Amino acid sequence: TSMLNGGEMFFGGASGVGGSGDGGGGERGGMALRDSLVGVIGARHLRESPTSSPLQIFVRAKKKINDIYQEIEEYVAEATLFLEGVHNDKGLIGEKDLNDFKSYSTKVAGIKEVLARDHMKVAFFGRTSNGKSTVINAMMGEKILPSGIGHTTNCFLQVEGIDTNEPYLTTEGSSEKQNIKGIGQLAHALCNNRLGDSTLVRIHWPKTRCPLLMDDVVLVDSPGIDVSESLDDWIDKHCLDADVFVLVANSESTLMNTEKNFFHKVSARLSKPNIFILQNRWDMAASEPDFLNEVRKQHLERTIAFLVDELKVVKGPQAEKRVFFVSAKEALQQRLSEAKGHPNNTAGYPEGFTSRYFEFQDFERKFEECISQTAVITKFEQHTQRGKNIANEIGQYVGKLMELAWQEREQKMQERQTLWARLDHTEKELHDVTTQMKEKICSIVEDVERRVSNALNEEIRRLSVLVDEFNEPFHPDPLVLNVFKKTLHAHVESGLGSNLRARLSSALALNIESSQAEMTKRMLALLGNEKRELASTMLPRREPFEILYRLNCENLCADFQEDIEFKFSLGLVSLVQRLMGKASSRIVNQRHKENIPRSVPMTPLTPSNEPQFGLPQDDWSIISRFAVASIGSQGTMGLALALGLMFKTVGWRLIVLTGGVYGCLYAYERLTWTNKAKERVFKKQYVDHATRKLRLIVDLTSHNCSHQVQQELSGTFARLCRLVDDSTSEMQRDVRSLEREVQQLEDTTATAKKLRNKAHYLVNELDIFQQTYLSSDE
Repeated sequence: TSMLNGGEMFFGGASGVGGSGDGGGGERGGMALRDSLVGVIGARHLRESPTSSPLQIFVRAKKKINDIYQEIEEYVAEATLFLEGVHNDKGLIGEKDLNDFKSYSTKVAGIKEVLARDHMKVAFFGRTSNGKSTVINAMMGEKILPSGIGHTTNCFLQVEGIDTNEPYLTTEGSSEKQNIKGIGQLAHALCNNRLGDSTLVRIHWPKTRCPLLMDDVVLVDSPGIDVSESLDDWIDKHCLDADVFVLVANSESTLMNTEKNFFHKVSARLSKPNIFILQNRWDMAASEPDFLNEVRKQHLERTIAFLVDELKVVKGPQAEKRVFFVSAKEALQQRLSEAKGHPNNTAGYPEGFTSRYFEFQDFERKFEECISQTAVITKFEQHTQRGKNIANEIGQYVGKLMELAWQEREQKMQERQTLWARLDHTEKELHDVTTQMKEKICSIVEDVERRVSNALNEEIRRLSVLVDEFNEPFHPDPLVLNVFKKTLHAHVESGLGSNLRARLSSALALNIESSQAEMTKRMLALLGNEKRELASTMLPRREPFEILYRLNCENLCADFQEDIEFKFSLGLVSLVQRLMGKASSRIVNQRHKENIPRSVPMTPLTPSNEPQFGLPQDDWSIISRFAVASIGSQGTMGLALALGLMFKTVGWRLIVLTGGVYGCLYAYERLTWTNKAKERVFKKQYVDHATRKLRLIVDLTSHNCSHQVQQELSGTFARLCRLVDDSTSEMQRDVRSLEREVQQLEDTTATAKKLRNKAHYLVNELDIFQQTYLSSDE
């Protein structure tokens, strides 16, 4: 740039001298130097590496911010997926917050789409035939846009680069690719098929044929601002996103109000637009060298005043660097000549060509520096700030979520500790209560067994009273007697059951109910409040507990055989049977008691070492039968011997008296042997038999009753234990669930912390981008 400025000053001075009348020789003497410099500049223009261009600042900035936004998009997707999981699993965030958070994805996608389209846009404006299209053609090094005398450009033409090698064009509202040769018919104002003045035609030109387009620069040509009244529409459609405006003025005249009014409107819509002013056709000033410097000074003063005083877009020193005196036609011709391999062909150009060409290149360089800096700021500054805002908002949100998850974790851990303590207390209390209740149930069962045994023995002793209360008609006939016995069995069984219930039921029921109430109270104390209502449905039965006394006298006394035949009480056989029967009865009762099947005792029995006396029951039966039979077979002989002995001893009178008394007794007993007597004998025999049989089942019956009580109490306690077990199982499940929730909350906290740190990283990346590309060193 300094070299260009130096060349501009040198040749400008030469032109000025030549213009004053004594500089012609200097100009002609500098022809060789001019030609050599033009060749050097042309070669430099051709060799210039794209990486050394100021436009690469925008390219690098665009790539960097796109990479950052790619990370932001991935970050937003990761954060959204994380928050959806948190919303579904833990409910830490609401539906509205989640929907608001999902909007970040749409915002980031929209920004990425804008960034992908963002380019450096240059809009060229000016009056008709001022050379706008020629300037663009010269900058591109090819004659692409229609140009010439008169109003040639009828619509907006946007030149943008493509990666393919074949150029084409598209019209507004259509994606159809048209031949580039059709640009003359579509855009040329002299053609009949021309488009509207605000219509945009896109010219897609290969980047390999224009280095300027390789750096995302878009050039927009416009119709003359003096031939249309649609300036506001132009500004709205094509100017609001422009980074640099180039006013192509005609150096043969001063700035017109039309041009000024247009940029006043642009300045009203945009804050301090970047404007370059090209005083084109400066080659025409070579024909009037006497006034060259004055005209240049006049143009410079007026354009600076326009930029500084009227538009107020730049300051004085900067404004002078925005005004250039060029010849776009000469620059285009030189570029075309350079493209053909003739960079030093300067013949035929008017005086001062070298300085004008240097100034055109100086404009290109300053234009590139300005548009690169401006585009980076205008295109990326807002997106940088929006990216920061998005990252900060997400970072703050996940930071709050992290704190909320941590607080929730602490709460869950406290709940888990409380539940663990409650579970441990419940299990210990359940063990203690179970031990105590088992002991109490055993004590109650033993008490019931003892009470039932005592009550049943008492009722057995009073069995004769119960049998005497039976008043059914008695008849010795076997058929009637069988019915009598069955009815008597039922009467005895019913009476014994009623008496036992009267003696025991109330006391036992109260004892059982009090025990059930105690165990229920102690077990319910181990349950939570919510479980106690459920336990009320499983409490002991509401009706009083009643013991069933199963005696079954009919089966028990089924072997009862009555003996109601007449037998004289003083008969020899009766006396012997009575004598033998007492001893036999004692032995039989003793043997029956020993042979009674008893239930398993609560405690082992202590073995007895006492000797067993008496004869077996079978031996006593044999002896009794033998004695009776002997007496029966020898009765006559014995009676005769007895009478003979008595006759000799006491005399016959005593014998007669004795025989009379014995006969009277026999007659009395025989006469009193009625059905009543038979009934009394029958009942006595039945009482004796039933007593023996009932005594055999006293232990069995008492054990059966105690077993019923044991079943009742054990069943109640088992139901209560099941409730407590269900409660402890539920607490264990809750503990495991809380442990899982604590682990999930820890994972949530860790993930939220990672996302928060990543938000800080992205903000830092954007800060570095801002410092690198957006900070202005003034």
